[in-house]
Amino acid sequence: MAVLEKIRVKMGVFITIVIAVALLSFIIDPDTLQSSLSMFSSKYDVGEMNGESITYQDFQKKVDYYTQIYQMTSGTTSSDDRTQDMINNTAWQDEIAENVLIPAVERAGIRVGGEELLDLSQGKNISPVIANEASFRNEQGEFDRDKLVQFVQAIPQDESGNLQLYWNYLEDNMYKDQMYTKYLTLLAKSDIVNPVDLKQAIADNNTTYDVDFVIRPFGFAIDSTITVSNQEIKDYYEKYKEGFKQQQSRDLEYVVFEVVPSAKDIELAQNDIEKVFGEFESTSSMKSFLARNSDQPYNPYFYKEEELGGLAPEIKDFAKDAKTGDVLPVFRQDNSFMAARVMDIKSLPDSVFVKHILLQGDDEKKADSLMQAIRKGADFTQVALENSAVKNVSGTDATPGDLGWMTQNYLIPGFEEVFTAKTGDLLQIRTDYGLHIVKVGETTQPLKKIQLAVLVKEAVAGKQTYSDYYAKANELVSKSEGELDKFNAAVKELNLNAYPAIRVLPGAKTIANYEKTRDVSKWAFENKKGAVSPIITVDNKYFFVVAVTDIHDEGYATLEEVAPQIRNTLAFEKNGAKLASETEAAVKDASNLEEIAQKLETTVSKQTGIAFSSLTSQSLDPKFVGAIAGAQEGVLTGPVIGEVGVYYFTVTGKEVGAFYTEDDAKQRKNQEFMFMTRVLPNIMAEDADVKDNRYKFY
Repeated sequence: MAVLEKIRVKMGVFITIVIAVALLSFIIDPDTLQSSLSMFSSKYDVGEMNGESITYQDFQKKVDYYTQIYQMTSGTTSSDDRTQDMINNTAWQDEIAENVLIPAVERAGIRVGGEELLDLSQGKNISPVIANEASFRNEQGEFDRDKLVQFVQAIPQDESGNLQLYWNYLEDNMYKDQMYTKYLTLLAKSDIVNPVDLKQAIADNNTTYDVDFVIRPFGFAIDSTITVSNQEIKDYYEKYKEGFKQQQSRDLEYVVFEVVPSAKDIELAQNDIEKVFGEFESTSSMKSFLARNSDQPYNPYFYKEEELGGLAPEIKDFAKDAKTGDVLPVFRQDNSFMAARVMDIKSLPDSVFVKHILLQGDDEKKADSLMQAIRKGADFTQVALENSAVKNVSGTDATPGDLGWMTQNYLIPGFEEVFTAKTGDLLQIRTDYGLHIVKVGETTQPLKKIQLAVLVKEAVAGKQTYSDYYAKANELVSKSEGELDKFNAAVKELNLNAYPAIRVLPGAKTIANYEKTRDVSKWAFENKKGAVSPIITVDNKYFFVVAVTDIHDEGYATLEEVAPQIRNTLAFEKNGAKLASETEAAVKDASNLEEIAQKLETTVSKQTGIAFSSLTSQSLDPKFVGAIAGAQEGVLTGPVIGEVGVYYFTVTGKEVGAFYTEDDAKQRKNQEFMFMTRVLPNIMAEDADVKDNRYKFY
């Protein structure tokens, strides 16, 4: 089991799939995809892929599996919300890999055989999955085959089955990684660099332009005489419909009632702290006293003066000139009451460099012997190398025995006395890891530091307070009667504030600055437009009343949804065309930029070194840059309608260099290829019509 205890890996989203768009049509044959919907109810399905349902029961088994892997590798049996979300997402990515991505790779004719997998795990061509596993590395951070062999040999003797479970996990990762690697290689070999594109890329990157220009900006207001017809909007929508795909989402309005302590609750907290203040002043068992009476436990930390302000300004002012045993009386900070007592004042360094030799077990005689040898001149590093259970922990190039610099916030529990020891002192310290021989090395300059006990009583909302806020929220619910119009009227009548939440996604756990709002988003997706919620309690601190103001279904946004956006786009285009026409008429007799600038009551601007290949990096209007690259040198050009105004310009200089080579062009091409590999999994998931309904359950 010693091998198992060394397995400490960070779980993350499943292996990134590196696949490219180039051969999408080759990989996925739409005719082979299942398009029929399940005949059975999807009420208990967490999702769907290729028309096949992913049931809650099956998905939960996968979540349980990854939970077990996490618990085994992290050494903990508990997890917070963030960790649970990570495990849930890992399980979902694995579902996509098994049901969408791996089948697509297999249709490309790619396979990984049993002998190949054995070679990847125990042969000459070790998989990166194994090579990068922390349990199989030596002290220098390199892959150690002996550790791998030791692990595999230990599997049959492990009655818990955990080693076999983890090995199966590694093998599954090895298989998928090898499949993806082969697929990437296939695509990379198929990505031919077109000689024409290569030549054009070199030309674009080696050519720079100098230009003089005049701009007539659009301004911020659209001409009120410009009109856009409904037919124009419809035509634009049909032409660019692919650009209006969307995720399902909801638009909401909500009123939130934050439950805060009442005056009575605050008075109760003050009474509670005053009852125990006398004992706080005199107790000799401060740690246990605070454990029983304070909302914050005892902290043995020694504070520098500048750190005390983080506790409270009053504490900083008090501690500046206080002596050991002095007490700061009760004071209020927000909805809390606090008192402080100086426990100790010492001159301590911020950091101490520590060396150690770890002896496992109760071997005090050996520890005494080694300490005696070191005091007589034995080299600490050599003694650590020969006797310590841990050769080093600071890194692959660390000296044996070096623990490195320790601070109060970064130290091994039990090592606190190194801060009061002198440079060169040898100490024996026992921790949960074993018996340590500790040598104190360098220290930073000692400073005056203060150890404080802080008594805290936080005012919390009592039952009556909760009841009062609940009643306020319930009044809004009652007056709304489940209808949006009545909700809006009630908000106005009760002088409340309703806030919008636009495009809330399924399962959203954060809305605005409020966290843990999953119940709010879950309700929103289970109800129709215009519905008003009952009271939804969030984090036992907020009462939400929510109204669904709009529903955005997955797929294409409706014409009604995007009409305002399209109207603005078309109005902007018409405004540009009108301004260009007016500008052209205003300067029709001008023969050069100076005359144009005079007629437009502006000046001629200059820009040098413009390259067509760097549109976005030059902070210039991209349409203007494109026009420059296509213009003849020395010829007055315009009007050109850009994104910020109408241009007239003349290319005054053109320089062709040779700094951008064919190798640079190929490297750029490779970067484009790698970008495409990152977007293809999403395209494949879309093609497989992946539906994610986990928000209904998690």
